[in-house]
Amino acid sequence: MRQNTLYLIIGALVVVVIALGIYVYREQTKPKGVELKIDDKGISIQQN
Repeated sequence: MRQNTLYLIIGALVVVVIALGIYVYREQTKPKGVELKIDDKGISIQQN
């Protein structure tokens, strides 16, 4: 029972590290500048 808990904690930590890595990678590769969206709500402009 004790080993299963340890494996569960290690697995959860691995998942958190992978998710954080993906988030950081996406934030760093996001294009800089202005984002222009045109949809059914109208036109929206966002600065990145």
